[in-house]
Amino acid sequence: MTGALLPDSLLREVDALLAPADAQAALFVGDDGRRQPVHTVYVPADRHRADLPARYGELALRLLDEHAPDDRAFEAATGVTGEVRHAVRAKLEAQPVEDLRVDFEDGYGARSDDEEDAAAHAAGRALAEGAARPGAPLMCGVRVKGLEARTRRRGLRTLDLVVAAAAGAGGLPPRFVVVLPKVTHPAEVTALVAVCEALEAAHGLPAGALRFELQVEVPQAVVGPEGTATVARLVHASAGRCEGLHYGTYDFSAAAGVPAGEQSLEHPLADHAKAVVQLAAAGTGARVSDGSTNVVPAGDAAQVRAAWRLHARLVDRALRRGLHQGWDLHPGQLPTRFAATYAFLRAELAASGDRLRAYVGRAATGVLDEPATAEALASTVLRGLECGAFGEREAFAATGLDRAALGRLARREA
Repeated sequence: MTGALLPDSLLREVDALLAPADAQAALFVGDDGRRQPVHTVYVPADRHRADLPARYGELALRLLDEHAPDDRAFEAATGVTGEVRHAVRAKLEAQPVEDLRVDFEDGYGARSDDEEDAAAHAAGRALAEGAARPGAPLMCGVRVKGLEARTRRRGLRTLDLVVAAAAGAGGLPPRFVVVLPKVTHPAEVTALVAVCEALEAAHGLPAGALRFELQVEVPQAVVGPEGTATVARLVHASAGRCEGLHYGTYDFSAAAGVPAGEQSLEHPLADHAKAVVQLAAAGTGARVSDGSTNVVPAGDAAQVRAAWRLHARLVDRALRRGLHQGWDLHPGQLPTRFAATYAFLRAELAASGDRLRAYVGRAATGVLDEPATAEALASTVLRGLECGAFGEREAFAATGLDRAALGRLARREA
């Protein structure tokens, strides 16, 4: 056997030639393995209280018991298999809101400075108090007004007051995030990074403690004036602080010229925008969230059922497209959020079990899965475990793998 023929001088030259590729690869750090919530619940700041998650759970349970008192009625009302009703009810009792965002933007509107200052103080204190309650959301935070010139100072003042109030009322909640709406230019992201650094220094917070989500709700955030995908530049301007990218259904649709009656999560322009966002975020660690539907389950029984069926279908549609999170605006949307998510994840568990067993056991089957596919299969099972779609015994029975083994396959730390 002859030795390697390529000289060290050539290998060093190859390293130098590939330095730009190595630098680019360093930008794509991958997912950090932390649990992703299945939804984000938005509530206007003037309606928020520390007990809001529990109150939303109670309202959702009341609606569920009124319109879907048993498995058969549940399936008829939502279009989702009734076998998940018990798990949905348990979830609404234990952790009805996985991610909470107190809204100082469109849902709150323009108020006097004194009124918004008071609301910002109250929101910071309530978020800190709520984070210590049983069944608290996995994540929480605020949406402030955007950094365009007319709202810039007001939005930053509100953020300053919220962080100060939370820090003084027991500390910033774990996984606290700030939503920046109507982003159009990377300079806005760079500016928010500087603000986060200043707030961390002022309040003695660890470097990187303040993270944010960018809201994609204007076309320029997807395609810039030079024809490139602005959203990719937005993510990479965040200095690693970008937690996620959230699609804004109605602002985006209106800005793109979609007639009001046609604005929805499934409009072709919405699908295109979200696909670009998904591609831009892939590998960066930023999660992508679907937007909201403004059709809520309120009114008579027929209206509630129609809204539930629409919402459940939209949630399932998003999940099939790789969007594991979406917005909920009304407590009555919680039953169908969890129902559609649980039904999807349970079906995925049934389909993934044999494939994971075969992959781990190197068995010969009609499907030759690669490591990337095994990672995706294991990640989906872990999502189901984390949000309550099924338990560890059920997951083990289907896959033959415990949580630690699934974590290794999903490339999370065991």
